[in-house]
Amino acid sequence: MLDPSEIYQVDPAVAAEVRARSLAQGSGPVLVHAVRGFVDAGAAGQLAVEHLVEELAHTRLATFDTDQLVDYRSRRPMMTFDASTWSAYAEPELVVDLVRDAEGVPFLLLHGHEPDVQWERYVAAVRELVERFDVPLTVGLHGIPMGLPHTRPVSFTAHATRDELVVDHPSWFGTVQVPASAGALLEYRLGQAGHDAVGFAVHVPHYLAQSQYPQATIAGLRAVERATGLDLRTGELEAAATDATLEIERQVEQSDEVRQLVSALEEQYDAFSRSAGRTSLLAQASDLPTADELGAEFERFLAQQRDDTTD
Repeated sequence: MLDPSEIYQVDPAVAAEVRARSLAQGSGPVLVHAVRGFVDAGAAGQLAVEHLVEELAHTRLATFDTDQLVDYRSRRPMMTFDASTWSAYAEPELVVDLVRDAEGVPFLLLHGHEPDVQWERYVAAVRELVERFDVPLTVGLHGIPMGLPHTRPVSFTAHATRDELVVDHPSWFGTVQVPASAGALLEYRLGQAGHDAVGFAVHVPHYLAQSQYPQATIAGLRAVERATGLDLRTGELEAAATDATLEIERQVEQSDEVRQLVSALEEQYDAFSRSAGRTSLLAQASDLPTADELGAEFERFLAQQRDDTTD
C-alpha cells in the first residue's frame, strides 16, 4: 500500500486546537461520516451534512487529494459554460471539518465524494486521523430503501464493531451480502484495529428513495445524538419535514390506486409490528404486492404527474 499520509493534508492550526481540547477534556472528538456516492435513499446522509455545515460553526481540519481518489471518467464533475467561456467547475471534495454542536462541543465531520479507487489507502488514512486525534467513536449515516409506508415512524438499522454499542436497537436483517462501500469498509477496518464505530442506515419508503426525505435525516441525526451526546439542532429540520409530508400526501390523494398501494404497505408494516421476533416485514405469506411492485407503481404515478405539469 502507498503511504496513506500522502493523500491528505491537515491544517496545523486547527489540529493544534483539536489536540489542546482533547488534552483538556481527556478525550478526543467523535467522528461523524456521510460521504456521497453509495446508496443514500431519501438523501438522508447528504441532507444531514448540508444541515450540519449550514447550522453549526465549522473549520477545515483535513483535505483529501481527490485527484488520486476519484475516477473522473465514471463520475464526471459538472462544469458551467456561460455564452463563450467556462465559468465554473464543481471540483470533487473529500474533507474533514471540525464542527461545534449547539452547545459548543467539537466533533469531526467527514464528508464529500466517496473515493472510487484506493479504498484501503483511504481507510488507513482515516484511521490515522482517528488515532492522531484520539477519536473515541466513529459514526456513519446514510439512507436505504425499505418496503415501509411514509405514514409510520421512521426506523433504522444500527450496526457496530461491538454488539454492546447497538444492544438497544432491534435487528432488521439476518446474514446478507451487499455491495461494499467505503463507509462500510471503514467501519470494518476500524473494528479490526480495536476502534469503536457504529452506523445508522435509515429506512426510507421505497417509493421515496429518489426524493429528498427530511424525515429520514431527522431520524438519523437523532440516532447520532443519542450515540454521541451531541446537540445537532435537528429541530431546524422540522419545517422541511412538514413540507415534504404535505407534498407526499397531496400526490397520494390524487390517485385511488396510489392510496391503495400505500394502504397495502401499512398493512404489511402493522402485521410485522404485531409479529414480534419475525425477520421479515411480510408477517405472513400473502397476496400483497412486493415493495418493488409498489415502488414501481408509485414512481410511474409521480413521473406521470411531472409529465402532466409540463404539457
